[in-house]
Amino acid sequence: MKLALIGVGQAGGKVVDEFLAYDARTGADIVRGAIAVNTAKADLQGMDHLSTDRRILIGQSRVKGHGVGADNELGAEVAEEDIGEILGALDSVPIHETDAFLVVAGLGGGTGSGGAPVIAKNLKWIYTEPVYGLGILPGSDEGGIYTLNAARSLKTFVDEVDNLMLFDNDAWRSSGESVEEGFDAINEELVQRFGVLFSAGEVAEGSDVAESVVDSSEIINTLKGGGISSLGYADVAVDEPERKSLLSRLRGESDDGIDSTEATNRITSLVRKATLGRLTLPCEVNGTERALLVVAGPPAYLNRKGIEHGRKWLEEQTGSMEVRGGDYPRRGEGIVAALVLLGGVTNVPRVKELQQVAIEAQQNIGEITGESEDKFSKLMDSDGELESLF
Repeated sequence: MKLALIGVGQAGGKVVDEFLAYDARTGADIVRGAIAVNTAKADLQGMDHLSTDRRILIGQSRVKGHGVGADNELGAEVAEEDIGEILGALDSVPIHETDAFLVVAGLGGGTGSGGAPVIAKNLKWIYTEPVYGLGILPGSDEGGIYTLNAARSLKTFVDEVDNLMLFDNDAWRSSGESVEEGFDAINEELVQRFGVLFSAGEVAEGSDVAESVVDSSEIINTLKGGGISSLGYADVAVDEPERKSLLSRLRGESDDGIDSTEATNRITSLVRKATLGRLTLPCEVNGTERALLVVAGPPAYLNRKGIEHGRKWLEEQTGSMEVRGGDYPRRGEGIVAALVLLGGVTNVPRVKELQQVAIEAQQNIGEITGESEDKFSKLMDSDGELESLF
């Protein structure tokens, strides 16, 4: 799937930068164009792979390049005011070669959580290509204001995109890491998973062709209907056999040393681990509207029976009749991986928890504001014995 990437805010920009690194490292060639949008000049300077002319500083007349200070209402206003500049930066993207837009943002801050829904809304108004969102939820320990921002942004963002894929920081942070190390590791994990998803079906000249191709239409159909989606991933190292000569392949000679029963069991085990293990957004699998299974790795290990068994098992677990599946031949990494995209998940305790904490934070902020106003009024009250200058 060929993508036009728009990173909004600091987190969104860093993820887009990591996508560009993934594209260069793997040769996946999934990025047709990319921009980063921010209100803070310093955040735009902290990227390694996105060229400087693709970094868009907005809101200069309002915040002077210093960010919106976690105020996502201001972030939304600034994005709306400068939407012409943002869309103009996408003019150089070859839309005729692009399958979808992906708007990436952290939902806890100000610029990303406020600006991403605005940008998505305008993209959908102009273009016929699908517009997807990739939202990153803040950790539960990051504070009430960030949780409130995320809950309000999530409620808005999901209505403005064709599907919103979520990544929950809480499920991925490790103890003992610095903040920077933690976020760098999370970004790598995030892009690894979504990179495999979007690069499946993108066949370079001279590369292996899948028996059951997972192309962009399979992804689009899995994400259709809107709502929230989650992604599961599991892999295992294997000894990659040498590639047979052209003559051997024409004769139909198979790779040696690969036990078909073991290959089948390996795939079914990976599918279970990807589905029931650590998802990008923890959720209950049962009740998923649609699902997609991609099994990637050296062609000799992509056992057709294993993939079909995995697909049927996934169908049973989700209760969905729309479970697609296929293989993605990928040499040189020495791993077999299973990726499961769960489209339209509805039983998501993390989202309900986020909403509840946000409601409490909103009430607390209102009470504190009211108390502060009363205290200040009493502080400045002189019982009418002093008059203001004007």
